[in-house]
Amino acid sequence: MKKHALGKQGLIASQLGLGCMGMSEFYGEADDAESLKVLDEALELGVNFWDTADMYGPYKNEILLAKALKGKRDKIVLATKFGIVRSGENYSVRSLNGKPEYVQSACEASLKRLETDHIDLYYLHRKDPATSIEDTVGAMSRLVEQGKVRGIGLSEVSAATLRKAHAVHPISALQTEYSLWSRDAEDEVLETCKELGIAFVAYSPLGRGFLTGEIKSFDDFAADDYRRFSPRFQGENFQKNLDLVMHLQQIAAEKSCTASQLALAWVMAQGENIFPIPGTKRSKYLRENVGATNLHFSKEELALINDLFKVQAISGTRYPESMMGSLNA
Repeated sequence: MKKHALGKQGLIASQLGLGCMGMSEFYGEADDAESLKVLDEALELGVNFWDTADMYGPYKNEILLAKALKGKRDKIVLATKFGIVRSGENYSVRSLNGKPEYVQSACEASLKRLETDHIDLYYLHRKDPATSIEDTVGAMSRLVEQGKVRGIGLSEVSAATLRKAHAVHPISALQTEYSLWSRDAEDEVLETCKELGIAFVAYSPLGRGFLTGEIKSFDDFAADDYRRFSPRFQGENFQKNLDLVMHLQQIAAEKSCTASQLALAWVMAQGENIFPIPGTKRSKYLRENVGATNLHFSKEELALINDLFKVQAISGTRYPESMMGSLNA
C-alpha cells in the first residue's frame, strides 16, 4: 500500500483510507464483532488511515474504534470530526457548533471515547454559519499547541473558506464528497488544495455504494438505510443513475476489474494528494477496495470515463434539500 504526505504537517497515511461511519449507523444494522475484524484486516492490508466522527452513532463509532486501537494506536492515522450536534428524540435534531469553547470540549470528549491522548487529524465537520471560520480554526490551533491534535482538517467548505482558515493555521486536509458522480470539488476546491499543499480526502468515493453495481433496486435498501431518503436514489433518478453504472460495469469488465475498483482507481488517478476513504463493514469489500490501488489508466480510458460521468449526466442532488444548506459551497 502506497503512503503519501497528508498535508505538510508531518502526517503520512495510506493512499486508501477506511470510512468507518457505516459500521455504527446509517447503512443498516451494525455488527461490532464483524466491524472489529474488518478494522484488524484493514491494518494488515496496509490501510492505516481511519475516519470517524463524534456524530456517528452518535458516539458509538468512536467507542468502537477505541477497541480496535488497543495495542495499535501508533500504527494508525486517526481522524475524527466535531461540529454537527445531534439532540432530541433518537438524536434526530441536528445543529452546527463551531464556537471556540465547544471546540475544546468536543475534542476532549472524543479523546476520552477513543481512549487516546491525541487525534492525528481533527476536522470541523461542517462550518457553523454563526461562527467565523477564523474563530473556529483559531480554537483548533490551540489543540495543536496542547498536543491533543496533530493536524487540522475541514469538511465541505468552499475554496474561499479554505483560504481564510489556512491563513489562521495550516490546514492539513479538506474532506469533501468526491466520486465519479459527485464532482463539485473540481470547480475550485481541488486546485486550491494543490496550491496550498493540503490533502484532499474524498468521502463516499463509491457514490454511497451505488457505483459498485451491487444495488439494482430501491428495495435493496433496509428500512432504516439513509439512502432511502437521498434524491439520487428516488424515482426516475434511480433508473437514470443505474444506467450510468451499467456502462461503468462494461468498462470495468473490459479492464478485468470490478466497477468499484474502477471508480476508486479513478479517484486516486486525480492526484497523489487525494485520499479516498470508502466505507465498508465487510471483509470481502475491503479486499476488493484495496485491489483498486493496483489499477492504472491510459489517457484514452480516463477520457472515456470522464465523458460518461459528466456533471450534467447525474440525476438528483447528493443530499436532501434540508441538508444541502449545511454545505459551505
